[in-house]
Amino acid sequence: MKVLLTAVNAKYIHSNLAVYSMKAYAEKRGCKGTKIQLAEYTINQQQDGILQKIYEKKPDILCFSCYIWNISFIRELIRDLKKILPETRIWVGGPEVSYDAEHFLREMPQVTGVMCGEGEATFWEVIKSYAQWEKEEQEPEALGNISGIVYRDGKELIATENREILDMDELVFPYENLSLFEHKIIYYESSRGCPFSCSYCLSSVDKKLRFRSLSLVKRELQFFLDNKVPQVKFVDRTFNCKKEHAMEIWNYIKEHDNGVTNFHFE
Repeated sequence: MKVLLTAVNAKYIHSNLAVYSMKAYAEKRGCKGTKIQLAEYTINQQQDGILQKIYEKKPDILCFSCYIWNISFIRELIRDLKKILPETRIWVGGPEVSYDAEHFLREMPQVTGVMCGEGEATFWEVIKSYAQWEKEEQEPEALGNISGIVYRDGKELIATENREILDMDELVFPYENLSLFEHKIIYYESSRGCPFSCSYCLSSVDKKLRFRSLSLVKRELQFFLDNKVPQVKFVDRTFNCKKEHAMEIWNYIKEHDNGVTNFHFE
């Protein structure tokens, strides 16, 4: 079974942490009989060129990471892709589709389902189910047992129960092969969630703030330093919301500065 995790970035120099993290998580947990590929494009590319590249890969399952800057672009891609790859199951995830998944599926009949919220464990369980179904040459009802999804069953939309959030230490470091990120910005997260409730921001939907263990963070930062990565951007929603966590990271960077790598925080 072939699975394609697809990102449409705003610029060429950007990379999509979500799809790399999902691939790393699934491969570490085990996805026997499944080949997971990544494809990154930009909103500045011609859609016909992207359609051709995806068509040539002929994935059994095609997943898109959806954000405010690419959702219109991805909607158009999906409509055309379903015409040329009618048997491919299309799944989407990301903040721009998670908050009202049923509405998105009603508007986009070409899409099989939505992975709501953080996707690592959900993605792994979905592709594991499809791999089992392919082996048995039938389509059982196992999707209903996977938390955190809304999916299409004939004309009916089914929403499963919300998924429990991941322990940050369960995430798999996705940057072992740095050659994939040549001339691209590397994104890193040491926490997820936000303590605030700003009405205009989707980060306020989930109040479950949690942190990656500092021992893991330091080890991963040292990997960037040892490999003289030019720039690492932290994507923590509010990096300095926990003073002890922020100061520990800043002190580590200060003490281990290699004169090359710079770190960006928000």
